[in-house]
Amino acid sequence: MPHEPIVTTVVGSYPIPGWLEFSGAQLAAFGPTDLAELWDDAVTVSVADQLRAGLDVITDGEQTRTDFNLSFYAFLDGVELNTSSPRRFGPPGHDQRPVHRITGDLRAPAGLGVVAEFKRLQRLAPVSPPLPGEGRVGAGPRLKACVPGPYTLAGRLQPNDQYQDRHAVTEALIPSVRQELTALVGAGCQVVTVDEPSMSCYADREDRRWLVDAFNRTVEPVRGRCYLGTHLCFGNYKGRAAARRRYGVMFPDFLDLHVDELHVEMANREFAELELTAEIAKRMDVGVGIVDVKNSYIETADDIEQRIRACLAYVPPERLSVSPDCGLSQTARRAAFAKLSALVQGARRVRATL
Repeated sequence: MPHEPIVTTVVGSYPIPGWLEFSGAQLAAFGPTDLAELWDDAVTVSVADQLRAGLDVITDGEQTRTDFNLSFYAFLDGVELNTSSPRRFGPPGHDQRPVHRITGDLRAPAGLGVVAEFKRLQRLAPVSPPLPGEGRVGAGPRLKACVPGPYTLAGRLQPNDQYQDRHAVTEALIPSVRQELTALVGAGCQVVTVDEPSMSCYADREDRRWLVDAFNRTVEPVRGRCYLGTHLCFGNYKGRAAARRRYGVMFPDFLDLHVDELHVEMANREFAELELTAEIAKRMDVGVGIVDVKNSYIETADDIEQRIRACLAYVPPERLSVSPDCGLSQTARRAAFAKLSALVQGARRVRATL
Protein backbone atom coordinates (compact mmCIF):
# COMPACT_ATOMS: atom_id res chain seq x y z
CA MET A 1 0.00 0.00 0.00
CA PRO A 2 2.77 2.55 0.64
CA HIS A 3 4.69 4.10 -2.26
CA GLU A 4 1.63 4.23 -4.54
CA PRO A 5 0.11 7.57 -5.50
CA ILE A 6 -3.27 8.48 -4.04
CA VAL A 7 -4.66 5.16 -2.85
CA THR A 8 -8.47 5.00 -2.69
CA THR A 9 -10.13 3.13 0.15
CA VAL A 10 -12.85 3.16 2.80
CA VAL A 11 -12.49 3.59 6.53
CA GLY A 12 -14.30 0.33 7.27
CA SER A 13 -18.08 0.07 7.27
CA TYR A 14 -20.46 0.12 4.32
CA PRO A 15 -24.28 0.42 4.45
CA ILE A 16 -26.03 -2.87 5.10
CA PRO A 17 -28.62 -3.90 2.48
CA GLY A 18 -32.23 -3.20 3.37
CA TRP A 19 -33.08 -6.90 3.39
CA LEU A 20 -30.38 -7.55 5.99
CA GLU A 21 -31.71 -4.82 8.24
CA PHE A 22 -35.20 -6.29 7.89
CA SER A 23 -33.85 -9.78 8.69
CA GLY A 24 -32.20 -8.48 11.85
CA ALA A 25 -35.51 -8.50 13.72
CA GLN A 26 -36.02 -12.15 12.76
CA LEU A 27 -32.58 -13.62 13.47
CA ALA A 28 -33.92 -16.01 16.09
CA ALA A 29 -35.83 -17.79 13.31
CA PHE A 30 -32.61 -18.55 11.37
CA GLY A 31 -30.51 -21.67 11.77
CA PRO A 32 -26.70 -21.62 11.71
CA THR A 33 -26.55 -22.45 8.01
CA ASP A 34 -29.14 -19.78 7.24
CA LEU A 35 -27.11 -17.19 9.14
CA ALA A 36 -23.86 -18.16 7.40
CA GLU A 37 -25.60 -17.69 4.06
CA LEU A 38 -27.06 -14.39 5.19
CA TRP A 39 -23.65 -13.00 6.20
CA ASP A 40 -22.01 -14.32 3.02
CA ASP A 41 -24.64 -12.63 0.87
CA ALA A 42 -24.30 -9.31 2.69
CA VAL A 43 -20.50 -9.28 2.38
CA THR A 44 -20.74 -10.29 -1.28
CA VAL A 45 -22.98 -7.29 -1.94
CA SER A 46 -20.69 -4.93 -0.02
CA VAL A 47 -17.62 -6.18 -1.87
CA ALA A 48 -19.38 -5.91 -5.22
CA ASP A 49 -20.30 -2.26 -4.60
CA GLN A 50 -16.75 -1.38 -3.59
CA LEU A 51 -15.33 -3.14 -6.64
CA ARG A 52 -17.81 -1.46 -9.00
CA ALA A 53 -16.79 1.87 -7.54
CA GLY A 54 -13.16 0.93 -8.30
CA LEU A 55 -11.50 1.16 -4.88
CA ASP A 56 -7.89 0.07 -4.44
CA VAL A 57 -8.38 -1.25 -0.89
CA ILE A 58 -11.65 -2.77 0.28
CA THR A 59 -13.16 -4.21 3.47
CA ASP A 60 -16.05 -6.57 4.18
CA GLY A 61 -18.15 -3.49 4.95
CA GLU A 62 -18.40 -4.68 8.57
CA GLN A 63 -21.68 -6.31 7.57
CA THR A 64 -21.80 -8.66 10.56
CA ARG A 65 -21.28 -5.93 13.18
CA THR A 66 -23.51 -3.54 15.05
CA ASP A 67 -21.93 -0.18 14.31
CA PHE A 68 -18.14 -0.47 14.09
CA ASN A 69 -17.71 -1.58 17.72
CA LEU A 70 -20.98 -2.08 19.61
CA SER A 71 -21.21 -5.82 18.93
CA PHE A 72 -17.72 -6.55 20.27
CA TYR A 73 -18.80 -6.67 23.91
CA ALA A 74 -20.57 -9.99 23.32
CA PHE A 75 -17.13 -11.54 22.79
CA LEU A 76 -15.87 -10.48 26.22
CA ASP A 77 -15.98 -12.55 29.37
CA GLY A 78 -16.59 -10.55 32.53
CA VAL A 79 -19.29 -8.35 30.97
CA GLU A 80 -23.02 -8.27 31.62
CA LEU A 81 -24.58 -6.88 28.47
CA ASN A 82 -27.10 -4.08 28.79
CA THR A 83 -29.42 -3.96 25.79
CA SER A 84 -31.56 -1.03 26.91
CA SER A 85 -30.87 2.52 25.79
CA PRO A 86 -30.32 5.14 28.52
CA ARG A 87 -32.45 7.58 26.47
CA ARG A 88 -35.14 6.11 24.26
CA PHE A 89 -36.95 9.17 22.93
CA GLY A 90 -35.99 12.35 21.18
CA PRO A 91 -33.37 12.97 18.50
CA PRO A 92 -30.87 10.11 17.94
CA GLY A 93 -27.47 10.58 19.55
CA HIS A 94 -24.46 9.06 21.27
CA ASP A 95 -26.18 9.10 24.66
CA GLN A 96 -28.56 6.39 23.42
CA ARG A 97 -25.82 3.78 23.32
CA PRO A 98 -25.92 1.31 26.23
CA VAL A 99 -23.16 1.04 28.84
CA HIS A 100 -22.34 -2.49 30.00
CA ARG A 101 -21.55 -3.69 33.52
CA ILE A 102 -18.23 -5.35 34.31
CA THR A 103 -18.71 -8.50 36.40
CA GLY A 104 -15.26 -10.11 36.37
CA ASP A 105 -11.90 -10.32 34.62
CA LEU A 106 -12.10 -8.85 31.11
CA ARG A 107 -10.97 -11.47 28.62
CA ALA A 108 -11.79 -12.64 25.11
CA PRO A 109 -10.74 -16.30 25.13
CA ALA A 110 -12.32 -17.00 21.72
CA GLY A 111 -11.10 -13.75 20.19
CA LEU A 112 -13.08 -10.70 19.08
CA GLY A 113 -14.47 -12.08 15.84
CA VAL A 114 -12.43 -10.01 13.38
CA VAL A 115 -10.39 -12.99 12.19
CA ALA A 116 -13.58 -14.80 11.15
CA GLU A 117 -14.73 -11.65 9.36
CA PHE A 118 -11.45 -11.42 7.47
CA LYS A 119 -11.47 -15.09 6.48
CA ARG A 120 -14.97 -14.61 5.06
CA LEU A 121 -13.71 -11.60 3.08
CA GLN A 122 -10.76 -13.63 1.80
CA ARG A 123 -13.11 -16.35 0.61
CA LEU A 124 -15.60 -14.05 -1.08
CA ALA A 125 -13.41 -11.31 -2.55
CA PRO A 126 -12.02 -11.91 -6.05
CA VAL A 127 -8.36 -12.80 -6.32
CA SER A 128 -6.36 -11.66 -9.32
CA PRO A 129 -4.27 -14.30 -11.15
CA PRO A 130 -0.47 -14.21 -10.76
CA LEU A 131 1.34 -11.77 -13.01
CA PRO A 132 3.19 -13.54 -15.86
CA GLY A 133 6.64 -14.66 -14.81
CA GLU A 134 6.44 -13.00 -11.40
CA GLY A 135 4.59 -15.60 -9.34
CA ARG A 136 2.75 -12.96 -7.34
CA VAL A 137 -0.84 -11.81 -7.29
CA GLY A 138 -1.63 -9.29 -9.99
CA ALA A 139 -3.41 -5.98 -9.80
CA GLY A 140 -6.59 -6.14 -7.80
CA PRO A 141 -8.16 -4.86 -4.59
CA ARG A 142 -6.27 -5.30 -1.37
CA LEU A 143 -8.17 -6.47 1.67
CA LYS A 144 -8.30 -4.47 4.88
CA ALA A 145 -9.59 -5.38 8.33
CA CYS A 146 -10.47 -2.93 11.10
CA VAL A 147 -10.28 -3.52 14.85
CA PRO A 148 -11.61 -1.12 17.51
CA GLY A 149 -8.81 -0.01 19.82
CA PRO A 150 -8.89 -0.65 23.57
CA TYR A 151 -9.47 2.96 24.61
CA THR A 152 -12.50 3.24 22.35
CA LEU A 153 -13.85 -0.14 23.51
CA ALA A 154 -13.44 0.94 27.13
CA GLY A 155 -15.94 3.75 26.60
CA ARG A 156 -18.95 1.42 26.74
CA LEU A 157 -17.88 -0.36 29.95
CA GLN A 158 -18.75 1.00 33.39
CA PRO A 159 -15.71 1.11 35.73
CA ASN A 160 -16.08 -0.75 39.03
CA ASP A 161 -14.03 -1.65 42.12
CA GLN A 162 -11.79 -3.95 40.06
CA TYR A 163 -11.29 -1.52 37.15
CA GLN A 164 -11.70 1.87 38.74
CA ASP A 165 -11.44 4.21 35.74
CA ARG A 166 -11.26 4.23 31.98
CA HIS A 167 -7.50 3.84 32.04
CA ALA A 168 -7.79 0.64 34.05
CA VAL A 169 -10.48 -0.72 31.72
CA THR A 170 -8.32 0.13 28.71
CA GLU A 171 -5.30 -1.62 30.20
CA ALA A 172 -7.44 -4.71 30.81
CA LEU A 173 -8.58 -4.75 27.17
CA ILE A 174 -5.14 -4.30 25.61
CA PRO A 175 -4.24 -8.04 25.73
CA SER A 176 -7.47 -9.04 23.96
CA VAL A 177 -7.03 -6.47 21.18
CA ARG A 178 -3.35 -7.35 20.86
CA GLN A 179 -4.25 -11.03 20.57
CA GLU A 180 -6.81 -10.28 17.85
CA LEU A 181 -4.32 -8.22 15.85
CA THR A 182 -1.73 -10.99 16.07
CA ALA A 183 -4.23 -13.62 14.93
CA LEU A 184 -5.45 -11.37 12.13
CA VAL A 185 -1.98 -10.92 10.68
CA GLY A 186 -1.40 -14.64 11.15
CA ALA A 187 -4.48 -15.26 9.00
CA GLY A 188 -2.87 -13.30 6.17
CA CYS A 189 -4.26 -9.81 6.63
CA GLN A 190 -1.73 -7.30 5.33
CA VAL A 191 -3.68 -4.06 5.81
CA VAL A 192 -4.96 -3.42 9.35
CA THR A 193 -6.59 -0.34 10.82
CA VAL A 194 -7.02 0.17 14.56
CA ASP A 195 -10.01 2.47 15.02
CA GLU A 196 -9.50 4.86 17.95
CA PRO A 197 -12.01 7.72 17.57
CA SER A 198 -12.24 8.08 21.35
CA MET A 199 -8.56 9.05 21.45
CA SER A 200 -9.29 12.06 19.25
CA CYS A 201 -12.56 12.86 21.01
CA TYR A 202 -10.85 13.01 24.43
CA ALA A 203 -7.40 14.28 23.41
CA ASP A 204 -8.12 17.76 24.78
CA ARG A 205 -8.74 16.42 28.30
CA GLU A 206 -6.65 13.23 28.46
CA ASP A 207 -3.05 12.34 29.18
CA ARG A 208 -1.98 12.21 25.55
CA ARG A 209 1.34 10.54 26.28
CA TRP A 210 -0.51 7.73 28.03
CA LEU A 211 -2.88 7.39 25.07
CA VAL A 212 0.07 7.05 22.70
CA ASP A 213 1.83 4.58 24.97
CA ALA A 214 -1.31 2.43 25.40
CA PHE A 215 -1.85 2.38 21.64
CA ASN A 216 1.76 1.49 20.90
CA ARG A 217 1.75 -1.37 23.40
CA THR A 218 -1.41 -2.68 21.75
CA VAL A 219 0.03 -2.82 18.23
CA GLU A 220 3.59 -3.79 19.13
CA PRO A 221 3.24 -7.51 18.18
CA VAL A 222 2.19 -6.69 14.60
CA ARG A 223 4.33 -3.63 14.00
CA GLY A 224 6.33 -4.24 10.83
CA ARG A 225 4.31 -7.35 9.97
CA CYS A 226 1.49 -5.55 8.15
CA TYR A 227 0.56 -2.13 6.83
CA LEU A 228 -0.80 -0.65 10.04
CA GLY A 229 -3.00 2.40 10.32
CA THR A 230 -5.22 4.18 12.78
CA HIS A 231 -8.43 6.11 12.20
CA LEU A 232 -8.93 9.21 14.36
CA CYS A 233 -12.30 10.91 13.94
CA PHE A 234 -14.80 12.70 16.17
CA GLY A 235 -17.66 10.22 16.08
CA ASN A 236 -20.33 9.28 13.56
CA TYR A 237 -23.00 7.45 15.55
CA LYS A 238 -26.36 8.31 13.94
CA GLY A 239 -24.43 10.71 11.73
CA ARG A 240 -23.41 12.92 14.65
CA ALA A 241 -20.06 14.01 16.02
CA ALA A 242 -19.23 13.57 19.71
CA ALA A 243 -16.53 16.10 20.53
CA ARG A 244 -14.86 19.39 19.66
CA ARG A 245 -13.56 18.66 16.20
CA ARG A 246 -10.01 19.97 16.42
CA TYR A 247 -6.87 17.98 15.64
CA GLY A 248 -4.28 20.54 16.69
CA VAL A 249 -4.32 19.53 20.36
CA MET A 250 -3.21 15.99 19.44
CA PHE A 251 0.11 17.04 18.00
CA PRO A 252 3.00 16.61 18.28
CA ASP A 253 2.16 13.76 20.71
CA PHE A 254 0.24 11.63 18.21
CA LEU A 255 3.12 11.76 15.77
CA ASP A 256 4.70 9.10 17.98
CA LEU A 257 1.97 6.55 17.24
CA HIS A 258 3.57 3.40 15.84
CA VAL A 259 1.61 3.25 12.59
CA ASP A 260 2.33 3.38 8.89
CA GLU A 261 -0.68 5.61 8.25
CA LEU A 262 -2.72 8.08 10.30
CA HIS A 263 -6.22 8.85 9.00
CA VAL A 264 -8.01 12.14 9.72
CA GLU A 265 -11.46 13.41 8.73
CA MET A 266 -11.40 16.63 6.74
CA ALA A 267 -14.45 16.87 4.45
CA ASN A 268 -17.17 17.53 7.02
CA ARG A 269 -14.85 19.97 8.77
CA GLU A 270 -14.43 21.95 5.52
CA PHE A 271 -10.72 20.99 5.51
CA ALA A 272 -9.90 22.98 8.63
CA GLU A 273 -6.35 22.25 9.85
CA LEU A 274 -5.41 20.54 6.58
CA GLU A 275 -1.96 22.04 7.03
CA LEU A 276 -1.37 19.59 9.92
CA THR A 277 -1.11 16.79 7.37
CA ALA A 278 2.27 18.17 6.33
CA GLU A 279 3.70 17.36 9.77
CA ILE A 280 2.09 13.91 9.75
CA ALA A 281 3.56 13.18 6.31
CA LYS A 282 7.08 13.73 7.66
CA ARG A 283 6.61 10.66 9.91
CA MET A 284 4.07 8.41 8.17
CA ASP A 285 1.54 8.11 5.36
CA VAL A 286 -1.60 10.21 5.63
CA GLY A 287 -5.14 9.03 5.07
CA VAL A 288 -7.43 11.98 4.42
CA GLY A 289 -11.21 11.85 4.58
CA ILE A 290 -12.33 13.90 1.57
CA VAL A 291 -15.91 12.59 1.30
CA ASP A 292 -18.48 13.81 3.85
CA VAL A 293 -20.44 10.85 5.23
CA LYS A 294 -22.65 13.16 7.31
CA ASN A 295 -23.90 15.09 4.27
CA SER A 296 -26.45 13.88 1.72
CA TYR A 297 -24.72 15.99 -0.93
CA ILE A 298 -23.10 13.69 -3.50
CA GLU A 299 -19.59 14.88 -4.26
CA THR A 300 -18.68 15.12 -7.94
CA ALA A 301 -15.45 13.98 -9.53
CA ASP A 302 -14.59 17.68 -9.88
CA ASP A 303 -15.06 18.15 -6.13
CA ILE A 304 -12.81 15.20 -5.43
CA GLU A 305 -10.13 16.37 -7.83
CA GLN A 306 -10.04 19.80 -6.19
CA ARG A 307 -9.87 18.29 -2.71
CA ILE A 308 -7.04 15.92 -3.61
CA ARG A 309 -5.05 18.78 -5.13
CA ALA A 310 -5.53 20.71 -1.90
CA CYS A 311 -4.11 17.71 0.00
CA LEU A 312 -1.15 17.47 -2.37
CA ALA A 313 -0.07 20.95 -1.29
CA TYR A 314 0.93 19.30 2.00
CA VAL A 315 1.30 15.55 1.36
CA PRO A 316 3.32 13.89 -1.42
CA PRO A 317 1.13 11.67 -3.63
CA GLU A 318 3.00 8.51 -2.63
CA ARG A 319 2.19 9.30 1.01
CA LEU A 320 -1.52 9.96 0.45
CA SER A 321 -4.61 7.80 0.61
CA VAL A 322 -8.11 9.20 0.24
CA SER A 323 -11.39 7.91 1.59
CA PRO A 324 -14.62 9.01 3.21
CA ASP A 325 -14.29 10.82 6.55
CA CYS A 326 -15.57 7.82 8.48
CA GLY A 327 -17.40 4.55 8.00
CA LEU A 328 -20.36 4.62 5.61
CA SER A 329 -22.75 2.61 7.79
CA GLN A 330 -24.78 5.73 8.60
CA THR A 331 -25.07 6.77 4.94
CA ALA A 332 -27.81 5.64 2.52
CA ARG A 333 -26.44 2.93 0.27
CA ARG A 334 -27.25 4.70 -3.01
CA ALA A 335 -25.44 7.80 -1.72
CA ALA A 336 -22.50 5.78 -0.40
CA PHE A 337 -21.95 4.10 -3.75
CA ALA A 338 -22.20 7.38 -5.65
CA LYS A 339 -19.75 9.06 -3.27
CA LEU A 340 -17.22 6.21 -3.64
CA SER A 341 -17.56 6.25 -7.43
CA ALA A 342 -16.80 9.98 -7.49
CA LEU A 343 -13.87 9.43 -5.11
CA VAL A 344 -12.28 6.96 -7.52
CA GLN A 345 -12.99 9.04 -10.62
CA GLY A 346 -11.45 12.15 -9.08
CA ALA A 347 -8.40 10.25 -7.84
CA ARG A 348 -7.81 8.73 -11.28
CA ARG A 349 -7.92 12.19 -12.86
CA VAL A 350 -5.23 13.46 -10.52
CA ARG A 351 -3.07 10.35 -10.91
CA ALA A 352 -3.12 10.83 -14.69
CA THR A 353 -1.47 14.23 -14.28
CA LEU A 354 1.34 13.15 -11.94
